[in-house]
Amino acid sequence: MTSYNNLIGIDIGKFNFIVALHGDKKVVEYENNLTGINSFLEDYQQLFPSSLCILEATGGYELELLFTLSQRSVAVHRANTRKVKNFIRSFGNSAKTDALDARALALYGYERSNQLELFVPQSSQALELYALVQRRSDLKQILVAEKNRLKSPKLGTTAMIIKDSHNSVIKVIANQIDSITLKINAMITESPILAAKKKELKTIAGIGDIVANELLALLPELGRLNRRQIANLTGLAPKANDSGKFSGYRPTGHGRSLVKPLLFLAAMAARNSNSSFKIFYQDLINRGKKKMVALTALMRKIIVIANAKLRDLYAQ
Repeated sequence: MTSYNNLIGIDIGKFNFIVALHGDKKVVEYENNLTGINSFLEDYQQLFPSSLCILEATGGYELELLFTLSQRSVAVHRANTRKVKNFIRSFGNSAKTDALDARALALYGYERSNQLELFVPQSSQALELYALVQRRSDLKQILVAEKNRLKSPKLGTTAMIIKDSHNSVIKVIANQIDSITLKINAMITESPILAAKKKELKTIAGIGDIVANELLALLPELGRLNRRQIANLTGLAPKANDSGKFSGYRPTGHGRSLVKPLLFLAAMAARNSNSSFKIFYQDLINRGKKKMVALTALMRKIIVIANAKLRDLYAQ
């Protein structure tokens, strides 16, 4: 069991981050860029050897600081946003400021430090890989929007100039997506660890090149958690809804951004594959489960199996 003398809560924003040390009312604000991160490292360098830093997943804004701390061998935990919010609500405080959130993260670390998993990057290129996957996702959304505009009946049959513009933009975006995909594949191929993980993930029905690439980038914890933790992290753990003799529908929660839609695509492919997943899905349907419920169960099964396979890979 590890004990820490200092618990440092860090509330991350797009442009700034706020730092609070548990037991100290003072908070410090830094710019969320290389200059600000270096200033933070310099100010707190004497505390780091006995510290645990706690920060939330905030759509990628936390990544540069997260990876920098990890590379400096500073203990850091990437907290589940929903768990932290529920922790804050338990105190009955509805007020919200960045400073209060930073203090709450420090308190969260103080009370739960022995139960928190430390963040461990899977490769030295993890930040670059994540950025490329995020950019590819953004471009895919832009591509879909542009294709929808091209199909719009408002263009009519005479607006050829506008249609040519749409087609030109679509071609540029598609080329960019292909270029980024090649970079992602090359980065994974060059890393023995990532290449081995990708090979293992692709043995699972429903997981191809793209899904494997994005799981590696978006879910670096994969293989380091137990089945319940990975299901919770991806928003696929059913939540109990029972009271007395009543037993209600058990919904799933929110998961990490982009991962749940990715697993949905994997489940759709697995459902139609010649594998045990198809039998599993069909069995649920035959038992009266709704299609979406069966697909969610299949998503959970896929990520739990993926987690187990990578965990076994770590053990080798």
